[in-house]
Amino acid sequence: MSPPAASRGELRGLAGLFLTLGIIGFGGPAAHIAMMRKEVVHRRGWLSDPEFLDLLGATNLIPGPNSTEMAMHVGSVRAGRAGLIVAGLSFIAPAALVVGALAALYVRYGSTPQANWLLYGIKPVIIAIVLQALWALGRSALRTPRLVAIAVAVFALYLAGLNELFLLAAAGVVGLFLVRAAVLPVLSMLLLSVPAAPVGFSLLKMFLLFVKTGAVLYGSGYVLLAFLRGDFVARLGWLTDQQLLDAVAIGQFTPGPVLTTATFVGYLLAGLPGAALATLGIFLPGFIFVALSHPVIPRLRRSRTAAAVLDGVNAASLGLMAGVTLQLGRTAVVDVWTALLAAAAVAVVARTTVNSAWLIGAGAAAGLLLRLLGV
Repeated sequence: MSPPAASRGELRGLAGLFLTLGIIGFGGPAAHIAMMRKEVVHRRGWLSDPEFLDLLGATNLIPGPNSTEMAMHVGSVRAGRAGLIVAGLSFIAPAALVVGALAALYVRYGSTPQANWLLYGIKPVIIAIVLQALWALGRSALRTPRLVAIAVAVFALYLAGLNELFLLAAAGVVGLFLVRAAVLPVLSMLLLSVPAAPVGFSLLKMFLLFVKTGAVLYGSGYVLLAFLRGDFVARLGWLTDQQLLDAVAIGQFTPGPVLTTATFVGYLLAGLPGAALATLGIFLPGFIFVALSHPVIPRLRRSRTAAAVLDGVNAASLGLMAGVTLQLGRTAVVDVWTALLAAAAVAVVARTTVNSAWLIGAGAAAGLLLRLLGV
């Protein structure tokens, strides 16, 4: 997986793929990663399933938006540092533009638009894409009964409410002991902090707060809500609780990375300059973390000790992905029509290599048709 020198054709291919995924990427990180796997492993053959799993495991160990960082890793494999930047920016840009436009409408009209009719048909299709990815990745990652046991245990413990980072770390330790390694590597992380400043808005202070958040954030959009509320509502008073909830809602139902919630908040605080700086701030740490960690991944796989840890983390990653899929499925398959949509999508992804964009588009059209018919 050593990164090659970038060519214009490779960079255009990365930009085209991740712009498309950024536009159709509903459903959160688990769905994004499933779509990426379908495109870069199954359709294009840029990576094998074991290579994809190693990138996924490494991504889960660093803070920041997992699916965006996976895009960066794929870009780095394909076209080096230039590919990392192109893939990451291409995946972020559509969501940032959509959220920025919605923020402008929100400021003008004071409410968030609804997209229930769109998501009604899209969500069941996303479930099918994620299930197919879980099945394929599971066959590569869960090579022994012990790794299967790790994945099942993490799945159950995640649903019971245990922290994702704790589960990943514990799985890595278990994987290490399964090969009776003598040395346990200890990983540490630098947490960026911003000193308290006097009340009063400034673009620089806002930018640094988003850099801090991007550098320490693990988990879902709801974890992001806790970070942003502590800084922007409780400490500084720059936002109201309602504005923050609306920002997170926009990030949840628009395609692409949920962290483009920052774009919405930045626009509310300072218009276009605020939106641009907030987006840059929250995603910048991810680019740095991926650039630093990507060259280490092949060396981890060559080390028997580190490979055991990575095997455990990979199994745990699939357990977490399965847990998220179950939670998403509860909100996606709500009646007989969505169940039929999900079943049809499962059949399609299992038998064809159709582009994810067509599947998402078909799901949206089916959802709209069913709503128009009133069924």
